[in-house]
Amino acid sequence: MKVVILAGGLGTRISEESAYKPKPMIEIGGMPILWHIMKNYSHYGFNEFIICAGYKQHVIKEWFSDYFLHTSDVTFDYTGGKSEIIVHDKHIEPWKVTVVDTGLMTQTGGRVKRIRDYIGDEPFMLTYGDAVGDMNIQEILEFHKSHGKIGTMSMYNFGQNKGVVEVGNDGVINAFREKSDLDGDLINIGFMVFQPELFDYIDGDETIFEKGPLAKLVEKQELFGYIHKGYWQCMDTLREKQKLEQLWDAKSAPWKIW
Repeated sequence: MKVVILAGGLGTRISEESAYKPKPMIEIGGMPILWHIMKNYSHYGFNEFIICAGYKQHVIKEWFSDYFLHTSDVTFDYTGGKSEIIVHDKHIEPWKVTVVDTGLMTQTGGRVKRIRDYIGDEPFMLTYGDAVGDMNIQEILEFHKSHGKIGTMSMYNFGQNKGVVEVGNDGVINAFREKSDLDGDLINIGFMVFQPELFDYIDGDETIFEKGPLAKLVEKQELFGYIHKGYWQCMDTLREKQKLEQLWDAKSAPWKIW
């Protein structure tokens, strides 16, 4: 089964780094967060990826074109007028990666629509290129198969960021307490599975994935939610990037399941 990763946005909320590269190519521990996401899927045996690129899409293509150089020792031999590259002990995953330029300003739904020919008439997985988690991909897939609907969306209780004030209808404050995970709402964290019928719910380039096809699937009761209870973290801001970097450097990254 193919894995589709949305990687074409401008990443304006982390412009300190996205000014130079697409957000999925921002590095955690010396490797793009895109690589971390792909390693999760690969751990469960899913090695064929379709990258929906857009903003600075050439950066993604160039990185994969030189991937074996990034992960291996290399000798550049120019002696005697030669121009030879010798790669020693290649350390690369068995990946097949298709990077598709889905347009600079195309919305998320439109990006998915544009890769339809690469999917064909098969179910596929879909996620965002800016978040990591210790997702059990096989369990999500089995859940999707069990309900027989068009789509499965993973959800997560991200909790409450601040202390909580409990106030009555009369304005009287009844309590002030520390946050609890029970205070948060379930949010869409990607790591989705869809039947190919999904494409029929996407109009075109201007379609926002969450407001278009997902909303339509909800109306028809064709979207089921899988609740993830482990670790998940997006990388929308520089602070969140630094948080992930610290976990990786401390060798305590919860998403590193491989």
